[in-house]
Amino acid sequence: MIENLTFHSRVDRLSAFFDTFELSASLEPARAGDIQARLFVVGAPEGPAESIILCLRGDVTPEPPFLVTATVDFESPQNPLMNALPDQVRVEVNDIPTLRDTTAAFVAEALGSRCGRSAALNRLCEVMVLLLLRSAIDRGAAQPGLLAGLSHPALHRTLVAMHDAPARAWNSEDLAAVAGMSRSHFMARFRDVVGTTPQAYLTDWRLTIARRKLSKGARVKAVARQVGFSSAAAFSRAYFRKFGDWPSFQGQGAI
Repeated sequence: MIENLTFHSRVDRLSAFFDTFELSASLEPARAGDIQARLFVVGAPEGPAESIILCLRGDVTPEPPFLVTATVDFESPQNPLMNALPDQVRVEVNDIPTLRDTTAAFVAEALGSRCGRSAALNRLCEVMVLLLLRSAIDRGAAQPGLLAGLSHPALHRTLVAMHDAPARAWNSEDLAAVAGMSRSHFMARFRDVVGTTPQAYLTDWRLTIARRKLSKGARVKAVARQVGFSSAAAFSRAYFRKFGDWPSFQGQGAI
């Protein structure tokens, strides 16, 4: 067993995604073929916001009236949490006081033209999306996947442990201990709920982080070490299997 496997019963299920992926918002209308999500603030003109709808994929437009429509980029093609969500997530703003107040500030900024408007919209939209994601996790999911895993009372601790420490040499016994389960029960339950094995999920998460680091100019050898691979060669092979190309940045070699 590795040392220091003490985890609190309540762990942060969202910070890893906000730390890894960048979120931005724009009031520019979505373009044809755009894969970015759209956020609708629903409410009667001149009235308060009633609900927030996040449409993640497809040409899904809820019925008006809308106070504000924004395009949200949370790196959905790479972000596994956004990919795990249903096509549409809706929350009534009065159900969550913090969301009600944040939405009111977002609408005021969107309809005004004060200095710093773009920065304010991005930050307020980030809080709104975070609150929507909290609500989606609390509601859970009927189908196996990441959202179902994050909603599970025990397995979410294992997912957070992998998200927060991807370079750690996790094995099935360690992960089962984090979940508070026997190894056999953990392995079966993880596959049933998340839809894959713990090691396969961990490898995918490591490679997802690695791709982000490479896109920002990190070198392959350094990234391989940072995300927990034993060598750059092993990392490159795994990367190729997942993405179909070799890891590189601006002409670097594969290792």
